[in-house]
Amino acid sequence: MIKVLVVDDSVVVRRLIVDSLTGAPDIEVVGTAANGLLAQAKIDQLKPDAVTMDIEMPQMNGIEAVRELRKRHKHLPVIMFSTLSAAGASATLEALSAGATDYVTKPSNVGSIQESIAAVREQLVPKIHALAGRRRPAGPPARPGPPPGRPGLAPPAAARPGAPVPGRPGLAAARPGAPVAGGPARPVRRGGPQGRVDILAIGSSTGGPDALTKVLQGLPPDLPVPIVVTQHMPPVFTRMFAERLDRSTPLRVVEAGDGMELAPGTCYIAPGDKHLVLQRRSTATLTQLSGAPPENSCRPAVDVMFRSVASLFGAAAFATVLTGMGYDGRGGAKVLREAGAEVLAQDEASSVVWGMPGAVVGAGLADEVLPLDRIAAALVQRVQVGRGVARPAAVTR
Repeated sequence: MIKVLVVDDSVVVRRLIVDSLTGAPDIEVVGTAANGLLAQAKIDQLKPDAVTMDIEMPQMNGIEAVRELRKRHKHLPVIMFSTLSAAGASATLEALSAGATDYVTKPSNVGSIQESIAAVREQLVPKIHALAGRRRPAGPPARPGPPPGRPGLAPPAAARPGAPVPGRPGLAAARPGAPVAGGPARPVRRGGPQGRVDILAIGSSTGGPDALTKVLQGLPPDLPVPIVVTQHMPPVFTRMFAERLDRSTPLRVVEAGDGMELAPGTCYIAPGDKHLVLQRRSTATLTQLSGAPPENSCRPAVDVMFRSVASLFGAAAFATVLTGMGYDGRGGAKVLREAGAEVLAQDEASSVVWGMPGAVVGAGLADEVLPLDRIAAALVQRVQVGRGVARPAAVTR
């Protein structure tokens, strides 16, 4: 049983979260706290496997509480409870920077308390299973919850535990959010000369804000290629995240809009609730936003972006799949590989959740698997191939 502590100064919100978790498989709410200061004592007393944390609270707010908690509990999953607003997004990103693991958003524009409970349950239960389930002692794995945003939706056959991976006889697919049973497939190292890379494409989800920050901080401002990124985030959050990355990394970082021309040394973040795709106009490559249905329960979806990059750049693309729940990116990685592109995946040890990169590795689609602290240097090295100029140095901080 996964033990959860709920921290919020509002009695109504505490009850909403408790009710949303009541009856969820393998989850038990073991206590509540009205602020971050009380939460510190409750954590020592109750030893929860996961904590939900409000941001605005008296005596000690959520950001301060996370900072204090991380001094003694470095790996305890902390899920922030945020509002869908600019202030909420900014505070949530600050909490993630302070050491929070992930976040969910408070329901808005819902018609009843039951709909609010269902909305919170839909977001929160899968994240608790993915984040806290892997920290518990070895034993029979908990049945994973439905993908976020699509209650009761089962993964495609190729993604179910034990299902064969097409083209890889005897290899079973990874369970979303979990390591590959029996160990991951070996990375595929293709022979022959490497071609020139003209674009980097990165996909990430849970744990992605911190991982993306670390990768982009290691890239030089004169990177000779553009970067397109899909990070699973709601509207407003992606704009605030892009602004934060623009201030804290050497690159120019923007939230992608319709009709932006891709430029070297610039990173384009897919906006919340819109897929990011690319189009060609004469010799220019432009961003385009799509309201097409969600894929893998996500919009923006990594698969949509990866397919678009494959169609325009083919073997001249280089993709990276970072930490995240689920299996978004696996289908797009397959299309990229078929087009001749290379795919890099973050390793399990450095991932918050090895769902997305683990699914790519388990399907035999990764050319290389690296820890987070080596990915930036690998990207810098790879984009220099075929350019015949001095290699740009990775940024060290």
